[in-house]
Amino acid sequence: MAQELKNRNEMDPKYQWKLTDIYADDQAFEKDFAKIQEGVKAFARFQGCVAQDPKAAICENFRVMRMLDKLYGFAFMKQDEDRGNNVYQALAARSMSLIVEAQSAAAFLEPELLAMPEEELLKLAEDPDMADYDVYIKEILRRKPHTLDAAQEKLLAAAGEVLGAPSDIFNMFDAVDVPFPEVTDDEGNKIRLTHANYGELIGSRNQAVRKEAYEGMMGTFGKFASTVTAMYASSVKGDVFTSRARNYASSRAASLDDSQIPEQVYDSLLSAVEDALPALTKALNIRKEKLGLEKLNMYDLYASIIEDFDMKMSYEEAYELVLEGLKPLGEDYLNLLKKARDEGWIDVYENKNKTSGAYSSGCYDVHPYVLLNHTDDLMGCMTLAHELGHALHSWHSDNALPFPKAGYSLFVAEVASTCNEVLLMRHLMNKFKDNKVATAFLCNQLVEEFRTTVFRQTMFAAFEKESHLMAERGEALTNEALTKVYMELNKKYYGAAVDVDELIGHEWMRIPHFYRAFYVYQYATGFSAAVAIADRILTLGESAVEDYKKFLSAGGSVPPIEALKLAGVDMNDESTVRSALKVFSDTVDMLEEALKA
Repeated sequence: MAQELKNRNEMDPKYQWKLTDIYADDQAFEKDFAKIQEGVKAFARFQGCVAQDPKAAICENFRVMRMLDKLYGFAFMKQDEDRGNNVYQALAARSMSLIVEAQSAAAFLEPELLAMPEEELLKLAEDPDMADYDVYIKEILRRKPHTLDAAQEKLLAAAGEVLGAPSDIFNMFDAVDVPFPEVTDDEGNKIRLTHANYGELIGSRNQAVRKEAYEGMMGTFGKFASTVTAMYASSVKGDVFTSRARNYASSRAASLDDSQIPEQVYDSLLSAVEDALPALTKALNIRKEKLGLEKLNMYDLYASIIEDFDMKMSYEEAYELVLEGLKPLGEDYLNLLKKARDEGWIDVYENKNKTSGAYSSGCYDVHPYVLLNHTDDLMGCMTLAHELGHALHSWHSDNALPFPKAGYSLFVAEVASTCNEVLLMRHLMNKFKDNKVATAFLCNQLVEEFRTTVFRQTMFAAFEKESHLMAERGEALTNEALTKVYMELNKKYYGAAVDVDELIGHEWMRIPHFYRAFYVYQYATGFSAAVAIADRILTLGESAVEDYKKFLSAGGSVPPIEALKLAGVDMNDESTVRSALKVFSDTVDMLEEALKA
């Protein structure tokens, strides 16, 4: 018999987040929903006369946005608890519709502001009464070449729900409808394959177990290739449509412009990582030798190569280890971590129909939240540290800044999370420095962090770049074409050491981040920045910690490149990425030496 997941109401409340901190019940949600509807309708009074009272129009727009932030956060986290719950599916759908309605109703605001003389807008930004909104005003001036007239902006806003549909459809398909098969676990039991247990199964030391899990996962998505291709192609075409409507040269240019990131940063990442592929090949050859395989397969990439050291731990033990590893960030940081654990910020374990993966979310007016699908091993511990990094980044930003400035860019979103991971790994390597087996294990873990976060995500970024270029050239985004691109990239990255089989061509179909175009490259840049920041913290101590907290508290008050400079890192300088890749190469050498001992 397969071991089925528990229903949501069968889970221990001790390990569930307390969304009642946002709304005590659904009635409170509905009360705010009605208030926002009224505010959206009332906003029409500003249309055609924004220039007469721009202060009031801007303030009222952000008041509604702040209420929507709370409403949206609650609805979508409730939906993610159990995507089979029709009540919260409906709540989330209504919330998204209201967001689109609000965006459509306010579509005239920026065009009317931009119709005012530029000197008047600059004067408005300098007005002490508008201090909370100065960044917003200057930003709309910067984006003026890509802002349409009021009627066109309203049309684009109204299309928002349709343009977001491919992502919504994929997430529902992925969480609820994909019929994964039963597979055999390490104990010989038949279990239902899920996204959460796939990581454990693909990391099994039993090759037959990981092969069956791999074939079950990739084969299942391959059966739905036409369906998933239609979803993804629609998403890419939506990106292209939006970028062209806003007069950008490409969809990538449009995406990066939101954070004021030069496209050269993206291309320099691809170039630097491709230059480091020989070090990746060396690491993979070490893996092949240590596993005693005649050939290394794609399903062999996640199995631990260290047989005599294991880091199994409970959630409670993992949390204590995170607290231990993050001590360099100071007592106030640790107290916030304890608060997160003790006061219902975290949803810990997988249940039936719970959304896959892990994330941090929430809303400005309430503390951040963390969703996990926790596993009792080092990977689960590292994921915990990662998501808590996101949560505390949000906490610092929200507590330091007013709502209009608090939201930070996607470009810096992965820095705090990955810095936590790097600090934790450095702590473990120091803790076990006299244990050769442990040193080899931890070196391998760091090598794997680099492989999955820098190399793998950069390969994903190369796939996204090419899929969007294909659409922009008018080429058909067929399953065959996309799978060929993905296969060729796998051969480039892994082919010198791995037997790249046909099934890996289906992997692109299961990557949810592809529906958030040009996001994944930021895992790699974020990791590189995090390596530099962690090194500063461990080398310089308190002064570097203070610099880091300035970064955490910067939110959206400055461009992301400038925010990172507060922490002592310049991402315009490609040496930041190349220095991180040198750490990877050195760690591969350390791993090789440790395995000889």
